Amino acid sequence: MSSKIYCGLAGLLIGLIVSSHASSAQENDLSAAVMQGVPPSRDSQVTLRNYREYPKNRWAFRNAGAPLHVVLIPRAGDIVPLQRAIDPSIGAAKHKDLHGNTLSLDALFERYYADGLIVVQGDKVVHERYFNGFNEHAQHIWFSMTKSLVSSAFGLLVAEGKVDLSASPVKYIPELKGSGFERVSIQNVLDHATALAFKENYTDPESDFIRYYAPALSMGYMPGAADASSADTKVYGAHDFLVHFVQPDPELEPGDAFDYNSSNADLLGWLIARISGLSLQDYLHKHIWAKLGAEHDAMIAVDRAYMPVATGGMNSTLRDAARFGMMIRDGGRFNGEQVVPAAWVNASLDVDPKLRNMMSANSKYSADPWSAYHNMWWLLDAEAGEYCAVGIHGQVIYINRKADTTMVWFSSQPGASAANNPDFHSKLKAARELVSKLASKEPD
Repeated sequence: MSSKIYCGLAGLLIGLIVSSHASSAQENDLSAAVMQGVPPSRDSQVTLRNYREYPKNRWAFRNAGAPLHVVLIPRAGDIVPLQRAIDPSIGAAKHKDLHGNTLSLDALFERYYADGLIVVQGDKVVHERYFNGFNEHAQHIWFSMTKSLVSSAFGLLVAEGKVDLSASPVKYIPELKGSGFERVSIQNVLDHATALAFKENYTDPESDFIRYYAPALSMGYMPGAADASSADTKVYGAHDFLVHFVQPDPELEPGDAFDYNSSNADLLGWLIARISGLSLQDYLHKHIWAKLGAEHDAMIAVDRAYMPVATGGMNSTLRDAARFGMMIRDGGRFNGEQVVPAAWVNASLDVDPKLRNMMSANSKYSADPWSAYHNMWWLLDAEAGEYCAVGIHGQVIYINRKADTTMVWFSSQPGASAANNPDFHSKLKAARELVSKLASKEPD
């Protein structure tokens, strides 16, 4: 790799290295001081280098505009109030976690690093809890739940006939000719089936993800990266990374394997901007956020070139994330308006056997309950309309159409990945049990 690829790439990316396998015995230590004092003590200071390290991530994920650069996605119009029919029994109901403990729902979520939890059945909020100082007015980073939002927005272009899902992205972005994306279809991109040589790896300090991609995204620390110049750094922003770095895996064919790769979502965001003529943040504002009756503005992190990070930069309040989830649950309709075409929303649940086989063949997720991945959504039970948007460190929008229920929780888990993570899956398991009871109206 030439030094021109990235100016100052000496050393290790320390700040992004967070173990994806948090110990099941690790205590949820809430006593550690973070951002204490004016100015904060050096030990408690949150920085780009440590913002994903627990417990500093608890503050950083609620204030992502501090360690990261962000742009605004404004709310618009009248606020659509969420009706409330709070059921105290929900938070008190007992659930067994994956460590063998029996806890109330609220205690379980708090124990496994949740910052906030909301449950909406129909059009009514039946449960809402905030933990450790988080509140209904505070924003929280979504991380890769952003992928599902961007995919939903992309469906508008598909419905307008502006995108051929069978075409190569090169048809719309000629700069990608010669990259690993030239031989793939846009549907491959949506399904993370692009057969790229570049692999997703949050923990290996020598991985391409940590050494090149994260600094380009401006979401990971590398000595000297923030001072890099677009004039002397070939891979400056995320789009440069897609064009100049991503290459095909010669041992795989596109469409043959599910291999989760965040660069696919950044490509999707680029397609939206190129085809629509709007920046991604303006497109999301105009076509999604302005139509949800949101209580607050949202924001999205930008890369080193100040372009929105489509793969993981969205930030919002818990309730506004729930509004988005309700819209998807209801076939793209919210407050009497069709926000996203129903055909596109429903397409995420149209899972063929090949997609299921691709998930089952991926050993990384062999112990997890996912049945497939499609259109940048994680599927549990497609027939029941049960699926999720998921972000690292424990962010989830859970949708169950059969139960007419949406749940959203934000977290600050020490471990990044959800794969085989008992803290993450304890919460998901409890959520599925709760929604099953809500659907059948069983007593606790």
